[in-house]
Parts: sequence; structure tokens; C-alpha cells
Amino acid sequence: MEKVQPFSSSYQTNTTRMNKKILLIEDNEAMRENTCEILQLANYTVLTAKNGKEGVELANKELPDIIICDIMMPVLDGYGVLHLLSKNDPTSSIPFIFLSAKAEKADLRKGMEMGADDYLTKPFDDIELLNAVESRLRKADLLRKEFTKSIEGLSNFIVEAQSFDALKEISDTKEPRTYRKKESIYDEGGYPKGVYFIVKGKVKTYKLNEQSKELITGLHSEGDFFGYLSLLEEGKNIDSATALEDCQVCLIPKEDFHALVYKNHEVSRKFIKLLSDNLIEKENQLLKLAYNSVRKKVADALLSLNNTYNKDHQKEFAISISREDLANLAGTATESTIRMLSDFKEERLIEIHLSKITLLNIEKLKAVHN
Repeated sequence: MEKVQPFSSSYQTNTTRMNKKILLIEDNEAMRENTCEILQLANYTVLTAKNGKEGVELANKELPDIIICDIMMPVLDGYGVLHLLSKNDPTSSIPFIFLSAKAEKADLRKGMEMGADDYLTKPFDDIELLNAVESRLRKADLLRKEFTKSIEGLSNFIVEAQSFDALKEISDTKEPRTYRKKESIYDEGGYPKGVYFIVKGKVKTYKLNEQSKELITGLHSEGDFFGYLSLLEEGKNIDSATALEDCQVCLIPKEDFHALVYKNHEVSRKFIKLLSDNLIEKENQLLKLAYNSVRKKVADALLSLNNTYNKDHQKEFAISISREDLANLAGTATESTIRMLSDFKEERLIEIHLSKITLLNIEKLKAVHN
């Protein structure tokens, strides 16, 4: 690439770029210096590496905002760099642009299939380079936004997602359906219609064993998504969902969900992270059900209710829940749960009035041992 003349003043005066850090991985010294100069003139902070191994080390250490990487390099080529960084959570979502002297479609297809965000063919000019960088940074910024867990937040997310060409058009208004307390939303074994979003109220998801005993697999409240794992696995519903109280729920149709998740890997990273933030909790729940005493299980069930529904972090938290649902959440018999609640009441850990349970001392409940 020949050294370019200074570009338009609009690129030079954009001071917002001063906070953006770019990692440039290029083994050709002249190409590396010229590309670095263009980016620095545009007010970007530029880190450089002369091979893929150095590039991976720098990326893990510095966590740049975007990576520009040559494909054909000694020690570790660009495909290897992308593969290693995509396996590391802190670097997996960093926008990645490939540079290559080849214009073959096979190279382009391989890079995109591996998860590259863009592809520049040498020689390129300053405007091509800067447009590619700005476009990818802008999209990354959109996906890093924290959308509020509300119907407006859902609409905002979909509006932002619509800015990507790969996504089909999705309506930003979803009419919620009202479900009455104990009304079924979907059943285990049925075919999923889409992903559900709670506008208002509380929902439980659960599985039934061969004796038709319930095990609650999840508690969900306003701003939560549920029912997505079945769609990700492309199978039948793996659990059932029922309203714990009168609630309003939006259905995102299966086709729209697939468009969001599968048609653009940037959106899929954001959406799957948004949806999957409780998977570790579920794994921990299974361990607790397997090894904890009845006393510990009931205490953990009460704390789970507090963690899910006590949004304001009140010192004393009250919730109405049936003894059967609490037992199903704890993974114990209803009779055992009732006896344990009586013990907790005598210990002044909770207060009971009809179906309402008030947690009086959350810290002592956390300290309950097997």
C-alpha cells in the first residue's frame, strides 16, 4: 500500500476516536507503519504486533476496541489469531477485520464463517480503512448498550438490531398477552412458538418427573426472557411455564428469534448473553438439590425468591407463594417444607401470614448450614 495523502478534515477532527484503541497485527513492516499512521491521524490509539503470536498476547493484555489482522503471517496466521481470541470470553466479542492481498471468494467465506466482522483486500485507501473501522465500532457500541429490562427496552433492542443488514425486519411493538394466576403459558413436550418476555408479573418454569412431581427450573419476573433454550436446541419444549400471578407476557415469534440470533453473529453474542445469564445459577441449583439438607434447601429456595423478586433490595422482603411451589423450588416434599418453615418462624428468620412469607433476616438465612 502506498503512503496516502492526508484525508478530509472530518476524519482529523473527530475527537471521540481518541478513546478508541485499535490493535493492528501485520507482518509487513511498511504496510504496518502506513496503516498505523492513517489510524493515528484519525485520532485512534494504535497498538501494533508483527505476528499473530504477539497479536494474541497484546489482545489479551490490552483488550482493544477493534482488531485489524493480516491473514498470511509467520508463527500464527490470521485465522489462528481469530480462533484463539474467539475462545477467550474477554476477547470473543471484539470486532475483527481481516486484511489480505488475496481477493479470492474462498478466503472471504472462510473468514466470515469463522466470525470475522469485515474484510479488506490490499491495496486499500484511507477512506476504505476508516469507513470499515468506524462501521464496526459503531455496531459494537450499539450492542454494548445496556437495554432496560422493560417493554421499551425490548423495543429499543429490536430497533438497534434492525440497523444490521443481515436481520429481517422485526416490529418494535409487541402486544402482550395477559395470563391469569396458575394459567399455563406453554407445556413440556410441545413445540415452541418463540421466546417469551415478561412485561409484568411472575412466571415459573418447571419439569415433571415420572410420578408427575414438579421441579421448578426457573423463576422469572418483569424484564426476563424465558423459553429460549428449546429454540436454541431446535427441539420440543424442555420444560413447562405457568403464571405465578396475573402477568403480561410478550411472544417473540420463532422466526424473528432465529433472525436475531442466527443471521448476524454480533447480534447473537448480545442476545444470547442477555438470555443466558442464569445458566450458571441453574447448574448451582442442581448441585444444591443433590447434596443439601432439607433445611438448607428450603433456606436456599427462600433466598432464590429474594434474589429474583426483591428488586429494591429491601431488608425485609415479602412474597406470596404456595407451599407446593416453594417445595417444588426447594426439591423437597411439601410436608417437609411446611415443617421447616415453622422452624424458621420460631427462629425469627421469617414471618408467615396465609400464603405470604416475609423474610425477616436474610443474612441469617444465608448462613444456614447443612
